[in-house]
Parts: sequence; structure tokens; C-alpha cells
Amino acid sequence: MSKTGPIQKPIFTSARDVEAAFYEALAHSDLEAMMAVWSEDEEVICVHPGGPRLQGLTAVRESWRELFDGNPRLDIRITQGVAQNFMMVAVHSVLEFISLEGDEQLGPPMIATNIYSRGPDGWRMVMHHASPAPEERSLMVQDAPRTVH
Repeated sequence: MSKTGPIQKPIFTSARDVEAAFYEALAHSDLEAMMAVWSEDEEVICVHPGGPRLQGLTAVRESWRELFDGNPRLDIRITQGVAQNFMMVAVHSVLEFISLEGDEQLGPPMIATNIYSRGPDGWRMVMHHASPAPEERSLMVQDAPRTVH
């Protein structure tokens, strides 16, 4: 790739690959890597904890730029992932525990829903919605959905 040519976005071959790249970009406050995971569709949606619904690449990019201001390094732990993967769309629900790198205590849990779509350039994020978990005891594994026949 030449220095004057356009930056090529990576091709993600699975929703899991996009998710890993998303959390890696978040951990390192890397705006370009963050935007590389997003679809170029203007209908993309991002909701940060306690924030408004942001629609479109410009609004999403600006929100991440503001969050990454100061270049914080984050410790991110993802647990209790539930994935629904289909041919063209994947919906992942996870618990996020995020703190500043080096802090002894993790931050409170966030419930996040990440939606990915498969297009001609591989898988991309089309929606990220994170909100505070109501109470830790509500996050216990025994509260997982049960199959009803």
C-alpha cells in the first residue's frame, strides 16, 4: 500500500473477528481501528451508556473521538457472551467490565448488544448499544433463558 493511497479496511471473516477488533480498538483508544469495524452504511447506530442514540458514521465517529480524547488505555473484560449468528446478520449480547488500565477494581458491569452485518467487504458492526446493568445479582448465570417446549 502506498503512502498516498487510501487506507484499506481489514476484511473480517466472521462477526467474532469484528467483535475482537472492536474491543481491541476500544482498549487502545484507537479511532481509526474503531472506525474500521463499522459498516459504511449511514444507518449505523451507537448508544453509549447514558447517552443518546447516535445515527450515521459522522456522529458515531465523533462520539468515539470524544471518548478517546486523552488517549486512555482501558482494561476490558467481556463475559457471559450470547451469540445469535445467521447467514447475513449476527447479534451478540455481552457483559462488559471496563476500567482504566492499571486500576485494581473493574468498573460496574455494562450490558452491551452488538449487531453485525455481512456484506461484500466482510462482516462489519452496524449497531453497538451499551447500558449499565441494573444489579449484579440479576447477571447470574441461572437467570439465563430456558427452553420451553
